[in-house]
Amino acid sequence: MSTSQLFTPFELGQTTLPNRIVMAPLTRGRAGKERIPNETMAEYYAQRSSAGLIISEATTISEQANGWNESPGIYTDEMTKAWKTITTAVHKNGGRIFLQLWHMGRASHSSFHNGELAVAPSAIKIEEDGIHTPVGKQPHEVPRALETSEIPGIVEDYRRAAERARDAGFDGVEIHAANGYLIDQFLQSKTNQRTDRYGGSVENRYRLLGEVVHAVTSVWPADQVGVRLSPNGVFNDMGSPDYREQFTHAAQQLDRYGLAYLHVLDGLAFGFHELGKPMELSEFRRVFNGALIGNCGYSQEEANERLEAGEADLIAFGRPFISNPDLVERFRNEWPLAETADVSVWYSPTGAAGYTDFPTYREAVTS
Repeated sequence: MSTSQLFTPFELGQTTLPNRIVMAPLTRGRAGKERIPNETMAEYYAQRSSAGLIISEATTISEQANGWNESPGIYTDEMTKAWKTITTAVHKNGGRIFLQLWHMGRASHSSFHNGELAVAPSAIKIEEDGIHTPVGKQPHEVPRALETSEIPGIVEDYRRAAERARDAGFDGVEIHAANGYLIDQFLQSKTNQRTDRYGGSVENRYRLLGEVVHAVTSVWPADQVGVRLSPNGVFNDMGSPDYREQFTHAAQQLDRYGLAYLHVLDGLAFGFHELGKPMELSEFRRVFNGALIGNCGYSQEEANERLEAGEADLIAFGRPFISNPDLVERFRNEWPLAETADVSVWYSPTGAAGYTDFPTYREAVTS
């Protein structure tokens, strides 16, 4: 049986975690066309509640924020009530869960918005393969650049979503500022070519994230709020020449809040922009004094190495949790992992199939 630091408790703000294994946010597209969480989703999260912390799938803060088929939202009373069913199921199983707050920005499509273009910091489209939409796969479009006067409304959407997350019984929230979605689009010079106070310098490009953090921490204590960044990633056609300067500045500013954690996709499993050396957790450790979560392609052995080196406090695992609901127990007992589920079942809205029907190790060996 493993005795590594992965299985030692950790005090994350007001929450005691029994281990340092985090379930990363995993978009699964099972909330239906109305984007309302359901009982199958509650079962899915409850099955994985032995994780030290669950970070929910990305959850949109408004209709404008949508852009993924059948992903959940947190902007109506019905959505909020439905999420309460999920937090109750997780807590009943002894788990802890944060809600990830999401706005897709340019990584959306007009078919999600009654023909209106998706919004972004600047009118720069994603130069990648198309996007899956309610009317099938479509080419990416040039988004509409937000007016300066519109931005406070988006910040308010984050604040209201944070309130709803509190009402739904979550243990905290994570602000999704990674992976080429709206806040990341504002952070990066590749996608932010604004000339107002939200663009042009590292300080100005950070401004939206800072305003969102300020708004969310007016609802939640700062030590129940996390932020996710992806300094090395190319997902959604990202990667900026001044990435190191920008993300170092962001981490320095975020450190002033006393947040629960900074969640950094430091791993390169989803690709690397190759605009310099990858940013490592050790760089963030020098400028951010709170808890650090490492993420993206970690093995159990690599996770142990980062914890033992003091470079991270927690490690998030994503894809392994899809087909291993008992991932923590498998790691702890050094049991083999199940074969990774095929990508064809990751997002298919097919109820339990490929979602809640993966057996635990004990179930598999006794069947």
